[in-house]
Amino acid sequence: MSHHLDTPLAAQNGQLFIDDLYVFPGERSTVFVMDVNSDITGVYAEPGFHPEARYEFKVHFDGAEFEALTYRVSFDEPGPDGGQTLRLHALTGNEAREDSADGDLVLEGRTGETADADGTRVWAGRISDSFYIDLSLLAVVNGAVAKGTAVDLSDWRPQEAQNSFAGTTVESIVLEVPHEHAQLRPGTRTGVWCATKLATDAGGWRQINRGGHPMMWPIFWPGDTDFSNPANTRHPSQDRAAVGEFIAGQVTAVVAATGTCADPEGYGRAVAEQLFPDVLPYVVGTLATYGFAGRNGRPLADNAPEAMLSLVTNTAVPAGLKPSVTQHLRTNRFPYVVPV
Repeated sequence: MSHHLDTPLAAQNGQLFIDDLYVFPGERSTVFVMDVNSDITGVYAEPGFHPEARYEFKVHFDGAEFEALTYRVSFDEPGPDGGQTLRLHALTGNEAREDSADGDLVLEGRTGETADADGTRVWAGRISDSFYIDLSLLAVVNGAVAKGTAVDLSDWRPQEAQNSFAGTTVESIVLEVPHEHAQLRPGTRTGVWCATKLATDAGGWRQINRGGHPMMWPIFWPGDTDFSNPANTRHPSQDRAAVGEFIAGQVTAVVAATGTCADPEGYGRAVAEQLFPDVLPYVVGTLATYGFAGRNGRPLADNAPEAMLSLVTNTAVPAGLKPSVTQHLRTNRFPYVVPV
């Protein structure tokens, strides 16, 4: 699950670790963005994308348990200039969940360049990261969640917040699919997640990391710095059975201690129901928003960390940062991100 911060495994496999997933409307289209390989700590394993990996966008329809559409992006070894050839395959129906399926080749291209075929566009490369949060605020909240204690914001000064991610970069894959697509027409109710998979010596594929809702790992598993928790290798359909009760218990404890709800247990269960399975809900063709009023996709500008921290604690957690802090790091036109 998404995690910007440095860990022993991320230091070795930064190209495989997902930082963020975004889903929002584009130019009569649906846009999917996957960010990996942050340099938040000043270094990252290798530039570019892993040539033995797959980067996949998974789409569920109408609340289905399993995906029925997968877009798979793969890359060749970097050339002398650092550029990589990329390929986009589409897998539908039962093949969408099968690693052994090849799918249909949609397009080929190069990193740093826009590739286009029948209205579908892909851009991949290094960008300035538009994610924003003051990590000192996260430390207050995830500490309370871990210990089941009250959230103490008495020393937090929102007006003094600083973006801990200012000046950082990530590798980004931007996929735009037109509304004419047979499965992604306006009004279609979807659930979206993404995954990185690495080829095994036995000829198969191993899921390394996945992402749906933002901030899941930093809030609920901040101490798991070697990613030993099996959440990353699970399919979302297993989430509720595997960790629903655990997450509900964590939320219950912190809400009870903070005193923000008359029924902490009921609230904890409700939050777990909203977050699992860990997929981003999005109705195709509608305004994307990830905030207090609801979660429908996730645009690049929204303060998703503030929304998640407030949801988990059932109290307003003012982040002190506005979307304008990274306005220069996003655009209204494809690829919607700012290359470096």
